[in-house]
Amino acid sequence: MIRELSEFENLFRLHYSKLCSYANLFLNDPDASEDVVQEVFIKLWKNREELVITTTIKSYLFRAVRNGCMNVIDHISIREAHKIINEEDIKDSESNFIDETIISELEQRIKETIDQLPPERRKIFIMSRYEGLKYREIADLLNLSVKTVENQMYQALKFLRERLVDYLPLLILIFKGLFRDE
Repeated sequence: MIRELSEFENLFRLHYSKLCSYANLFLNDPDASEDVVQEVFIKLWKNREELVITTTIKSYLFRAVRNGCMNVIDHISIREAHKIINEEDIKDSESNFIDETIISELEQRIKETIDQLPPERRKIFIMSRYEGLKYREIADLLNLSVKTVENQMYQALKFLRERLVDYLPLLILIFKGLFRDE
């Protein structure tokens, strides 16, 4: 096979530009094409002692360049897939951060608004919406009529809706059922 450096140099000069053009058909990138061809020649020189070529050297080189291009294309597609996944992860992280920020802000605003309720109304609201008690249970615990509890809840919800009107669409989506009437 190739034993002398001069043989290798002649082979390189004879096929280099054709192989680069051939590689560029696959890669459509002249620099990457040259890299593939150079890598083929480097491997050819390094492995010249053990290499057994059963076809013409020209066929071997073109086949090696084609295979090198396919490896580059595979690598690019894998890299692009990872890039897309990473971009989606970043977008999800940003979205989650924004969602968490919005939710945190809403929770703070709701808490502040609930704290503005008169003490008895606030107590009834918390027992209903946060503790999950029925109006009858609240009435029994506070020695009130069910009608009084209903009226206090109506007033509390009205107050919250008025104060949180700018947040209402988000509240409905995020805290389903928070403003539902029993």
